[in-house]
Amino acid sequence: MPNKKSAERRMRNSTRKNQQNRRTKSCLKTLENKYEALLETGKKAEATTMLSQFSSALDKAAKTGVVHRAKADRKKSRLTLQLNKLK
Repeated sequence: MPNKKSAERRMRNSTRKNQQNRRTKSCLKTLENKYEALLETGKKAEATTMLSQFSSALDKAAKTGVVHRAKADRKKSRLTLQLNKLK
């Protein structure tokens, strides 16, 4: 238990931010799994729209610091390459 008022506030804030980051990461994993399922079934048109949703979510997560910007860029690039290989 914190001894100072500011430490209590920091503890509350870090707990709240931790929960928000968890939600965001969980959402990203769900979107990625949906995208990969579409790739496996060969639905290119639906996979393209899912990729744009996933890219947007990754950019927002990178902007808020949930994931690193370079990691988001790398993941978007690799997933786009997978989509382009699909015919």
